Amino acid sequence: AMLDPDRGLSLTIARVVQRLQGSSLHSQLERQARVSLHKPEIKLESLKEDIKEFLKISGWEKKLQNAVYSELNVFPSPCHPAAPPEHIKEPLAYMRKAQGSWEKRILKSLNSMCTELNIPLAQKRPVNEQKELLNKWNEMGTDEPDLSLFRPVYAPKDFLEVLMNLRNPNYENGEQPSFRNHLGLIQVPLKVKDIPELKEDFSELGLNIGQLGIDDAAQVPPEFFENEHVRVGQKVLAEQDSAAAQQYVRQGCPTALRADLWALILNISNQPEDILYYEQLKSNVIQHDLLVDSLIYKDVKLTASNDDYYFVFEDYLYQVLLCFSRDTSVLEHFTYSSATPPKSYIQGKLGMEEYAVFYPPNGVIPFHGFSMYVAPLCFLYHEPSKLYQIFREMYVRFFFRLHSISSHPSGIVSLCLLFETLLQTHLPQLFYHLREIGAQPLRISFKWMVRAFSGYLATDQLLLLWDRILGYNSLEILAVLAASVFAFRAVNLMEVTSLAAAEAVLADLSTLKVMPLLQIFLFATVT
Repeated sequence: AMLDPDRGLSLTIARVVQRLQGSSLHSQLERQARVSLHKPEIKLESLKEDIKEFLKISGWEKKLQNAVYSELNVFPSPCHPAAPPEHIKEPLAYMRKAQGSWEKRILKSLNSMCTELNIPLAQKRPVNEQKELLNKWNEMGTDEPDLSLFRPVYAPKDFLEVLMNLRNPNYENGEQPSFRNHLGLIQVPLKVKDIPELKEDFSELGLNIGQLGIDDAAQVPPEFFENEHVRVGQKVLAEQDSAAAQQYVRQGCPTALRADLWALILNISNQPEDILYYEQLKSNVIQHDLLVDSLIYKDVKLTASNDDYYFVFEDYLYQVLLCFSRDTSVLEHFTYSSATPPKSYIQGKLGMEEYAVFYPPNGVIPFHGFSMYVAPLCFLYHEPSKLYQIFREMYVRFFFRLHSISSHPSGIVSLCLLFETLLQTHLPQLFYHLREIGAQPLRISFKWMVRAFSGYLATDQLLLLWDRILGYNSLEILAVLAASVFAFRAVNLMEVTSLAAAEAVLADLSTLKVMPLLQIFLFATVT
């Protein structure tokens, strides 16, 4: 049910106020206001105005603005007050049900691994092991434990199979009027954007607008645009305004400013209390041994450690991912995610709620390739607690949507459908050809999208892509890029006669330039 704008606005304000009241920003503001009472320029007769003015001049008003902006970016717009909480998680019942049964499968896989290997989900580490782990915290990669018996709980292709079987029960035997002619693997009727709508949404990527990541823009010499763009970027940073930073990065981030701009957009300032919190997570890792630790370890070994760009960050990845699994603040994102954190029961107390704990503590079971969400961030942040906070914020804003079943426009189901619809509409010959030879395009592009292209593109190109994810607060660009890659390699793909051959044509994306591909596809395709 839609709300009238005023009602929606007042609900939003109430929610933001409630969320900020418990924050450390709130107590800092109170402290600053108290401090200001002793200043000569604060007069009793104009107390309220004077304090406001003081908070503005001293930069606290900006901090409050950024916190509000951050809340608005993360949380969905409010539902009707009478709407049940599960509607905030996911409005469509069949999607909630599918996500629920997928979670059961994952848990079953995890539990059977426990039983097979005879390892508990969690146990306290003996003191000597704790010491050892603490000593090698910065070089965990040198360890070579035997992980041959551990297997990823699931891989993207298992997840794709689940998505292919999704159906809306209200449309038995495919009687969906406009949808009947969709010939892709995804068979649920969600509304996705067409090229004219995407052009409008991504207007800043237009051909006549300066872009970082385009070397030969005809209009202005690239170095002229770059120098000017750097100057504007420095101004945006000096202003410390999250909303301005978000608008700015739509045209790409200068390399030297990217780390600071992303932190500003995500409202991460790495305060002493944040560093302390990270240290607490670390001590939790030192004290307790979780089964997911071995899954994280194995995933890093299978993915990042074999990657030409990322193998150097192996130790950072262990630190961030192990701490992440212990972080109960991540549980908050389940209020607006279709997923539900898995529960585990203390031995012998199965089904008794008072003996239930979330497992892992953050509610997120890593899958094959999960560590690739962190790897690119290691290029930008070298201080572990800052790297950690940036990753956590990227996860609760974006990445969780890539491995949960929902109808959200940035959710993986919508991205798959958007990708297939773009190809079927704008490259019909290619689409039908690949379909005929049993090489459905989504079978190839799914893994790119689930990983947000991490590990597939060259890092400089990946960061230009992630600039736009942050700039537009949306993952839709992943589907557009996936379609652009197929368009770019269309001539070669028209000649293949098998899935294996099609995969070979698209096996190496490391030479691709993201921005020209997106521009050509969005703004030079005849619609």
